[in-house]
Amino acid sequence: MTKRPFGKRLTLAVAMAAVAVSAVSAQQAESPSKPGKPIKMGEVLSGELNALKLRRAKKGVPTFQLTSEPRRLPPPSGLCNLETGPETFQLVTSNDAQATQLKSLVGKQISVKVDEVSCAVDPGQMSEAVITKWSLVTK
Repeated sequence: MTKRPFGKRLTLAVAMAAVAVSAVSAQQAESPSKPGKPIKMGEVLSGELNALKLRRAKKGVPTFQLTSEPRRLPPPSGLCNLETGPETFQLVTSNDAQATQLKSLVGKQISVKVDEVSCAVDPGQMSEAVITKWSLVTK
């Protein structure tokens, strides 16, 4: 008659339970994320530029998104109902020249001077915040 390795299984189960308990307690011990630093009008925001394609009516409108560190917006927007503030900012182009300028920079780190920003509220907006007036900052 052979005996099963009960001791090895018990030791493995206890070790797995200990790892699970330590992981849960580590998550609970983490302090909640602090809100990002505030962004003021006229301040520079830097991050990676991504291209989004939104379909409106019959013609696709070029839309761009800037991914940055979390930032708080000026009042009354604040954190945009987020814990740390928005990290993704949709850049609204006002003319074809701005769209052409951004197309060549997709996938790269860019900096923009923010003149007008608000929380995203429309269903078609893919970002957490929208920058409607901006200018590209060259390094």
